[in-house]
Amino acid sequence: MSSLYVETTDGLRLAVTDFGSPGDTRPTLVCVHGYPDNSSNWLPLVRILGGELRIVTYDVRGHGSSQAPATREGYLIEQLNADLEAVIDAVSPSAPVHLLGHDWGSTQTWEAVAGNVPSERIASFTSISGPSLDQTGAWLRTPGRTARGVLARLKQGAESTYIGFFQTPLLPELAWRSGILDRIVGGSAVDRTRADRINGLELYRANAIARMVHPRPGPVDVPVQVIVPSRDAYVSRALATEAPGPYVADLTVREVDGSHWVAAEHPERIAPLVRDFVLSRG
Repeated sequence: MSSLYVETTDGLRLAVTDFGSPGDTRPTLVCVHGYPDNSSNWLPLVRILGGELRIVTYDVRGHGSSQAPATREGYLIEQLNADLEAVIDAVSPSAPVHLLGHDWGSTQTWEAVAGNVPSERIASFTSISGPSLDQTGAWLRTPGRTARGVLARLKQGAESTYIGFFQTPLLPELAWRSGILDRIVGGSAVDRTRADRINGLELYRANAIARMVHPRPGPVDVPVQVIVPSRDAYVSRALATEAPGPYVADLTVREVDGSHWVAAEHPERIAPLVRDFVLSRG
């Protein structure tokens, strides 16, 4: 295992951990954590898959040991994707990598595989509980052809009300500092810091409304696996499984028993799906 820092295009340093060894020829899996987490979210999975895959994790800007940008614009998805490309180039300069994202880590990675990172640098993408904002905006605007379809969109709208709350000034920060949001959000298996909770709000403020109001989903040529937890309180099964369909040429959907935080709480349910998908895609 080795630790390194990767410099971003705007001069920040990202903390990266390579759980492989020198000369490692196994498939490389780069893991992108979500909000309000840091890269420690992946440690339970590393313990299971570290003997079969070369796993690389990093703290997204503003989280963990990575530096935070000075302005909200520094959290735009385009910059997050540039960060991901910098990490890929640093850890695997001559071979494509496999990507695994959870929650916001998956949300930002959807745009990477839709063209923000060259497709020849990516061998596959596994998404857990983090839909594309552009695909979500398009899906919400697609009229449900049945009563069930209409209800699915209304249900997802209700489950996404927290996004509106995160847009308000000061209140989300106060809710985190008071401990209220910790009790509501859950996912206690992850070792979060105050900076993870507070800085990550800018991910939503910089991207969510603009992209969902004016969605521009693009084609995804990279093989994608969507893992759907059965008890996800924030991403409905309908959204997770239906939204990518029109845009992903090679789409695999797998369901697992678990909550939104299943990757950290029950990594043994995630690990075989990730391993098999990675190995099947070279």
